[in-house]
Amino acid sequence: MTPTVELAIELIRRRSVTPDDAGCQRLLAKRLFALGFNIEHLRFGEVDNLWARLGTEGPLFAFAGHTDVVPAGPEEQWQSPPFEPTLRNGFLHGRGAADMKGSIAAMTTACERFLAGKKQPAGSIAFLITSDEEGPATDGTVKVVEHLENRGEKIDWCLVGEPSCTNELGDTIKNGRRGSLGGRLRVKGVQGHIAYPHLAQNPIHAALPALTELCAIEWDRGNEFFPPTSFQISNIRAGTGATNVIPGEMEVVFNFRFSTEVTDTELRQQVKTILGAHGLEYELEWTLSGQPFLTPAGKLVDAARTAIHEITGIEPQLSTSGGTSDGRFIAPTGAQVLELGPLNATIHKIDEAVGIEDLEQLSAIYQKILVNLLGYKQE
Repeated sequence: MTPTVELAIELIRRRSVTPDDAGCQRLLAKRLFALGFNIEHLRFGEVDNLWARLGTEGPLFAFAGHTDVVPAGPEEQWQSPPFEPTLRNGFLHGRGAADMKGSIAAMTTACERFLAGKKQPAGSIAFLITSDEEGPATDGTVKVVEHLENRGEKIDWCLVGEPSCTNELGDTIKNGRRGSLGGRLRVKGVQGHIAYPHLAQNPIHAALPALTELCAIEWDRGNEFFPPTSFQISNIRAGTGATNVIPGEMEVVFNFRFSTEVTDTELRQQVKTILGAHGLEYELEWTLSGQPFLTPAGKLVDAARTAIHEITGIEPQLSTSGGTSDGRFIAPTGAQVLELGPLNATIHKIDEAVGIEDLEQLSAIYQKILVNLLGYKQE
């Protein structure tokens, strides 16, 4: 039982279903305080956040992550209870093992080894930990970043511990993410009897041509870092449940995952133009969850690639695939942001797990990144 596995177990044991932190951040704060970190507990709304910093000089390297987890689902379907961490066949099982309590444990033990013997980094190290990543993400990292910006505190390099790898630890670094723009469209019609369509107006019939056009558009062709922008409908709702009633309204929920080749303003305008061209009477609400961001080759990318190769022998690939992460709130401040964590094969699933050896290697990679980026002050 290594320090990294022991800490991961302690974190998983806490039932921190979003937005409940369940004491995880207090546990981390105690470990970091013992290393000399200045501790700030920042609560916004119902969300607990931790900002811990060692040092006052630049450059500032920050680990970022979240202690909240998604619900376990039917607990009787788990081989072992989701909040009773279990070691089995070389894996640590439990909700949050991969997403992302394992990464947080690896970050913490990496710092403990890096700072052993009271060594001082040539710069500052920080932890930005929230309990609002799996939920609305309105009172978590985004609020901490605003708080730091208001007092002029700038992150130079940020490593988010989201599970990034596909087949083996270190095979993928996420150096960016697509933007996410959601829409909730309400198309208005006139309810009526299905036998008398001339006395009604069917919003489904009216909307389908416009939706077909939206599905067929090539929004852009992407670029060397991002795939083409995609438009996907996730929900359609209409009708009363009766088979002989023309509905009076239709609701469509859709989402854009967009590249840096197009802006959210351009997407909104094009949708408005298409809906207007089809003569629809509608209401449309937009939700911008995050802008696309990209960290090109530079000090952070180089430090991560070198560390992964030294520890695992793998040459990692850079990727911007997947959903959103809290990196979308940190990158706009000018920070270089990467995501690097364990395999994502079991995240949000029944019997979520992380490889025990992977945790140890991940901690070693994080430590090597600290060495590569900061090093130590000359005595």
